[in-house]
Amino acid sequence: MSATNPSVVQERWGGGNSPYSMSWQKLLMWWFIISDFLIFAGFLAAYGFNRLAVGNANWPDQTEIFHMNFIAAMTFVLITSSATMATAVAAAKKEDSATAKRFLWLTILGGITFLGMQAFEWKGFIEEGARLHTNPWGVPSFSAFFFAITGLHGTHVLIGVIVLLVVTIRAARGRYTAGGIELAGLYWHFVDLVWVFVFGCFYLI
Repeated sequence: MSATNPSVVQERWGGGNSPYSMSWQKLLMWWFIISDFLIFAGFLAAYGFNRLAVGNANWPDQTEIFHMNFIAAMTFVLITSSATMATAVAAAKKEDSATAKRFLWLTILGGITFLGMQAFEWKGFIEEGARLHTNPWGVPSFSAFFFAITGLHGTHVLIGVIVLLVVTIRAARGRYTAGGIELAGLYWHFVDLVWVFVFGCFYLI
């Protein structure tokens, strides 16, 4: 294997430019996404470990507690919003501001719809008697994990909607960059990807 050319190393790591061939804002966003993903992975791993410790025979049957068609609709809304976000990013890179703004608003609408559906789900769950410390279907930790995991994800969606609102308002005033919309898109896609794991691990398995 040939040795790395010292001049190339100096050029990339000697200061004055990005050694990763991306802006520092994008690099920091990727670091944030990786670290945040590890937090969700920890929660889901703890959920899985607790479920194995209790035993599937004693664990509540999700299909008897949740309205799975409703949860599937929530998932569809969020995945669709990821597609509209990707379209907005592509339009911004082509300097098509009208299309970018239109699809940013559609993404925001998808996020708000998802949050409204999640609030409705929480309302029904609480009305059934679920709390952080108690669960009407048996194992108390089931409710605790539900509120912790879906609440953490919902908070991320809310933050994403706020960020998208700021980006969209700036775009409406002509004060935006394709890079800024791409950063918002990276965060939004991350939020959508996390929900796929939450949906699969908590609602389906």
